[in-house]
Order: sequence, then C-alpha cells, then structure tokens
Amino acid sequence: MKKLITLFALLLAALALVACGSGSSTSGETSPAAGAVEEAEEGAEEAGGEAEEKAGEAKNEAEGGSEGSGAALDIEADPTGQLAFTTKEATAKAGKVTVDFTNSSPVPHDVAIEDSSGKTIAETEVLAEGSDSTTANLKPGTYTFYCSVPGHREAGMEGTLTVK
Repeated sequence: MKKLITLFALLLAALALVACGSGSSTSGETSPAAGAVEEAEEGAEEAGGEAEEKAGEAKNEAEGGSEGSGAALDIEADPTGQLAFTTKEATAKAGKVTVDFTNSSPVPHDVAIEDSSGKTIAETEVLAEGSDSTTANLKPGTYTFYCSVPGHREAGMEGTLTVK
C-alpha cells in the first residue's frame, strides 16, 4: 500500500512539473496566469494615465489656466441618412470641449467647428455608420458646427454652438 501511495505522489509531482513548463515556449502563447498578469498591468497603466490626466486638469483649473473644465458635447447625424444633424443648436461651457460625433446612417458625414472668423478649429473624421471624437479649447462666444462633406453644409447640415 505504501508503494502505491508513493507512486501516486510521484505521478502528481510529475504532472505538476509538466503543467508548469520550462518557460521557454516557442508557440507564442501565454499561460492563463501570464495573460491575467499582462491584463492587470495594462489596466494599471490605463488607470494611471487617466489619473495623471485628471490631476493635470485639476492643477490647470486651480492655477487659472486657459483650459477650463469644458464638457462633452454630443452631436449626431440624422440616422435616416438625410443631410441634417439631429439638432440645430448646442451649448457648452468654455474650456476644453470634447465633441462626440455619431453617424448611424450609411451616408458619410463628419462634424467640424468653425469660429466667428470662419476658421475651422476642430473636425472629426468623415465616416458612415460609426463615431469619432475631437477636442477643442473654446472661449465664450458663438461657433458654427457643420458637415464638411461637399454639398452637405449647403443643403443645411449646420447648426449654432453657443459657448458660455
């Protein structure tokens, strides 16, 4: 009986060693544990980057910097494919403003923002059935948002952005 128990223990030890491997795998695959470690490291890096960005924004705001708190601004192209946005007017706080653009139609559109002198200061990618974002540092005033695809703005695909 003792021989059977010893043999069973040796078999378990051999299986454990085989499962651990030599660490010099040429298949390019990682073990589940190594994959979990990599995911945790990536998550920590992302969290650290977000924390640094928020800390920088808070510091800039406390020092009275030119970038205010701003906000996210959602602009959507008409989902039916018409040459229109779902809104003609939008408002935002002065400062760093992120424009989140969504186009769920198959017709390509984008959104651009121009200042009162007619200079384009921010613009998303032209896309169909997707979304994109752009960021601009906006001062109080009136801006125009429009689709820069030829003919779309002329067909009425524009609106007014008021920044306070």
